[in-house]
Amino acid sequence: MGAIQRGDYTFEIEYSVSHQNGAVHVYENGKFKQELPFDFIGDKPDENEIEKIIDQYYDNFTQ
Repeated sequence: MGAIQRGDYTFEIEYSVSHQNGAVHVYENGKFKQELPFDFIGDKPDENEIEKIIDQYYDNFTQ
């Protein structure tokens, strides 16, 4: 899962299978803004759930 670009924002996803958690790191114009933690079950996070996290952040903080 690579970085996702939306406007001036970059969302980088990191996760740990052994700990079953991860985070979306949010950058605006290259500057770190916030970490959005999440939990998951299985071998990797659900990409649709990651998209929802990003959509919620982007919709709430860019208006």
